[in-house]
Amino acid sequence: MKEEQVILVDEKDEPIGLMGKMEAHEKGILHRAFSVFILNDKNELLLQQRAAQKYHSPLLWTNSCCSHQRDGESNVQAGQRRLEEEMGFSVPLKELFSFIYKAPFDNGLTEHEFDHVMIGYFNEEPKINREEVEDWKWMTIEAVKKDMDLKPDRYTAWFKIIFGQFYPYIEAQKK
Repeated sequence: MKEEQVILVDEKDEPIGLMGKMEAHEKGILHRAFSVFILNDKNELLLQQRAAQKYHSPLLWTNSCCSHQRDGESNVQAGQRRLEEEMGFSVPLKELFSFIYKAPFDNGLTEHEFDHVMIGYFNEEPKINREEVEDWKWMTIEAVKKDMDLKPDRYTAWFKIIFGQFYPYIEAQKK
């Protein structure tokens, strides 16, 4: 199977080329990504626990879904595609904000991403893809914040950055 390509971007999110996902993470090169937050009608956030076989951050809890856009794919299209692939459902998504972050990992890889954050609403149980997702749960925004403060090592680097930096923004987006 051909390695997935990521879209390399400048600091204004202008595409400057494509590169294999692993090479981009090995070299820490800025590339486009997205993070999806799904809320239910109880204002709970859908969290996923990354699968044990993930090449970085295995078994850590994170936002509902995240990945990389494909060449020619919009942010929303990418979010909906990956939500279906990982969590087994698709819903309308709305873009909230974007930001750049850089997070090195113990295995020598680095996430350096121009991350587009999106939100959607869903009230059922996901049908998780066990190759991607170990487990899932609904938690209130307040419970996530409290647990992340008490046990930060249970969560992915990007989720902590997004959640800590944009907690008030995400909280304001609740239905």
